[in-house]
Amino acid sequence: MKKLVLAYSGGLDTSYCAKYLTEEEGFEVHAVSVNTGGFTGEEIAEIEKKAKILGVTSYTSIDAVQTFYDEVVKYLIYGNVLKNNTYPLSVSAERIVQAIEIIKHAKKIGAKYIAHGSTGAGNDQVRFDMIFQIIAPEIEIITPIRDKKLSRQEEIDYLKNKGINQEWSKAKYSINKGLWGTSVGGDETLTSQLPLPNEAYPSQLTNMGSQKVKLTFKKGELTAIDGKKGKPVENIEKLNNIASSYAIGRDIHVGDTIIGIKGRVGFEAAAPLIIIKAHHTLEKHVLTKWQQHHKEYLANWYGMLLHEGQYLDEAMRNIEAFLIDSQKNVSGDVWVSLHPYRFVIDGIKSEHDLMSAKFGAYGEMNKGWTAEDAKGFIKIMSNSAKIHQAVNKKSYD
Repeated sequence: MKKLVLAYSGGLDTSYCAKYLTEEEGFEVHAVSVNTGGFTGEEIAEIEKKAKILGVTSYTSIDAVQTFYDEVVKYLIYGNVLKNNTYPLSVSAERIVQAIEIIKHAKKIGAKYIAHGSTGAGNDQVRFDMIFQIIAPEIEIITPIRDKKLSRQEEIDYLKNKGINQEWSKAKYSINKGLWGTSVGGDETLTSQLPLPNEAYPSQLTNMGSQKVKLTFKKGELTAIDGKKGKPVENIEKLNNIASSYAIGRDIHVGDTIIGIKGRVGFEAAAPLIIIKAHHTLEKHVLTKWQQHHKEYLANWYGMLLHEGQYLDEAMRNIEAFLIDSQKNVSGDVWVSLHPYRFVIDGIKSEHDLMSAKFGAYGEMNKGWTAEDAKGFIKIMSNSAKIHQAVNKKSYD
């Protein structure tokens, strides 16, 4: 039989693919799901159970949470990446790692075909196909939902006719959870004006008080919370549990999809938003002006290329090298106050803090230069504009 690896989530689209490719196309289907922080052990067991009912030859769950952090999330923190100054790329970042892990598995078992359940109207089809084609151009990509332009009802009817009578009713809100945040989609996000209601978000407000948290960074990575050391992944999960009780991190992202249309999606990302803002504040104290300037546009490009599925372009490795080098002095503590629906960055402490009093205090006094030094500096700084004004005979009378 023709050996095929299917990117399988257990949802309607991939369930249809599993049954259709097995029975109608004669493939030996090996279902694979990649956990980037969104699945519990019980959920993985349920996904495997569904896959076996659909007749797949094998099911494999790949734990890629640490890989996701090492290969992607770490750089999103280093770069303080927020798409359109809003979205921490919660889901789009996951797809890259999932695609790479799936193609690795396909090569491992010698599959000549690979399939996913993406439609022809979204970003994921681009991300998956690009990764697959670049890494393994010899493996053929199969996409039944996209190629056949199937509706949900057509998929449900097919599965029912095959004796698969699971509950396929569409949830009012689609939830996609991962280490770096949770996306929330619903009828409201298909409009331009309607907000998501409170109940649409997975985490609800349970803590009406306030709390101070100390985040410790070492070379840009979150290494401790309130003095208790842990691995960055553990700390991200721990902070998310703390901050989610305050319903922090809710927003709606509006952006341009890869295929050229506008898209709108809600999200909940308590830990990512707090970490990025805390890390950015620490950088303001320890990095030079020009480091921050160049980091900002390079990180923006990094996020854009990641979102667009261009993760394997060598420019990404070049930017990562810059980001790693920029973090040499990004170590210290950041204090954050948590409140219902919001947080405040209180301040930082670092041995690399460039607010050194021996050179002077802004707006107060100078200790490293004289008044004559300042006058000369200002005079030279104005030369370029003086020359331009004189040559072009501009007058402000």
